[in-house]
Amino acid sequence: MTTAVYPGSFDPITFGHLDVIGRAATVFDRLTVGVLTNPRKSAIASLDDRITVIREAIADELPDVAQRIDVAGFDGLTVDFALEIGAGFIVRGLRAVSDFESELQMAHTNRKLAPAVDTVFFMTALEHAYLSSSLVKEIALFGGDVSRMVPAAVLRRLGDGAGRTIER
Repeated sequence: MTTAVYPGSFDPITFGHLDVIGRAATVFDRLTVGVLTNPRKSAIASLDDRITVIREAIADELPDVAQRIDVAGFDGLTVDFALEIGAGFIVRGLRAVSDFESELQMAHTNRKLAPAVDTVFFMTALEHAYLSSSLVKEIALFGGDVSRMVPAAVLRRLGDGAGRTIER
């Protein structure tokens, strides 16, 4: 059985993330969405809230593959988490060529740290290539409509979809 982990802070999860999750879930027998506690980022949602939202979004948006997807929080190195859950692959999404250089460096480093874990890249669908959690947070912070960028599970947390509940 092939198992992969798709790591990220997912703060919040976007349709771009869900695109990668859905496609990775059709390639691997099991996919764990690893929700990272990243000390370099200040999250708008707690780890538990992000996990809950991701589970809801997967159930709503990806019902055909939801049973093959787990969601779990972790901190520390992604390769350590991958080894802990028995994943032989790390899934990473690429939006543009500009993502490739840093992702390649990270993939080589991870391979050096854990030779049994390889990295697989999925290109985000073109219609989601502009999306990032940081962009969504900024738009929502200033009252913009993010309803076409994030799933309903996120919108329920943001309030009316215009981000009026996000504090500065």
